[in-house]
Amino acid sequence: MQSVVLGRTGLTVSVVGLGCGGHSRLGMASGRKVWHLGLLREANARRVVAAALDLGINFIDTARAYGTEGVVGRAIRGRRDTVVLSTKALPAGAAGLLSANDLRESLELSLTRLGTDYVDVFHLHGVLADQYAYCVDVLLPELVRARAAGKVRFIGITERFGVDTNHAMLKRALPDDHFDVIMVGHNLLNPSARRSVFPLTLANDVGTLIMFAVRRALTNRERVGPVVAQLIEARAIDANAIDRTDPLGFVAAHREVKSLIEAAYRYCRYEPGAHVILTGTGSVEHLRENVDAILAPPLPVDLKAKLDRIFGNVDSVSGD
Repeated sequence: MQSVVLGRTGLTVSVVGLGCGGHSRLGMASGRKVWHLGLLREANARRVVAAALDLGINFIDTARAYGTEGVVGRAIRGRRDTVVLSTKALPAGAAGLLSANDLRESLELSLTRLGTDYVDVFHLHGVLADQYAYCVDVLLPELVRARAAGKVRFIGITERFGVDTNHAMLKRALPDDHFDVIMVGHNLLNPSARRSVFPLTLANDVGTLIMFAVRRALTNRERVGPVVAQLIEARAIDANAIDRTDPLGFVAAHREVKSLIEAAYRYCRYEPGAHVILTGTGSVEHLRENVDAILAPPLPVDLKAKLDRIFGNVDSVSGD
């Protein structure tokens, strides 16, 4: 496993991070809510976490909203000291914006579920631009108090890339330099973080966690077509530069690429400013495949250049 220093945190982390949210949530997201099926899903999820640790992954990212804090806590029992643990709290709930007391209670519940007395990185989760000022004025001071109490080592913030595809929140947050770590969406369909986010993180030595490296449009040919058609219609890409019948066929067909998914991970892994590439799955075999992809060499120069010529100015899609 390759490792990297997570910005100014000084934490040495694996370049592959186990993401416990997304569509799989360690395999806990699917299936009927039947107790014995739940037990089977939990056993499988714990196997995935154990396999990740055995592969050398030491960065695990979860969140209260994912519903996986409990299984992560049970899976890392006895191995907590080897794990850099990241979790989160949404700034708003069903009753509206969280109060500082709500955030304090959320952190305490996360610690209980994770079976630990501290988390390495605690994020404000999926913050939108219009929530940012409230987060700084009301919630950030509570996290600073938690850090002083030893319950949080470093403070982070994550964007909601599915709707904030041009990183409006992070472009506002990063100049303020309140946060040690950020989570940002970045992929070969929308590499706009290269222009608007990574220059700021590099300038302030902020750690970065990369989400959306692979999303549905990169795993399903039927989904990528409409995404590309949308970009052509918006004149975000040149219709003459791409085959609309198989828009990303040239990627998988390259002689030095095993698959589109592998290429997508490699694209993100070597982006200047990218530290940890998050990957989520409910399958040990799939996890191993994703780790191999992230640890593979950089994409061939000609392929990377072609992708950037086509999609380099896109900032309006997430790939989902």
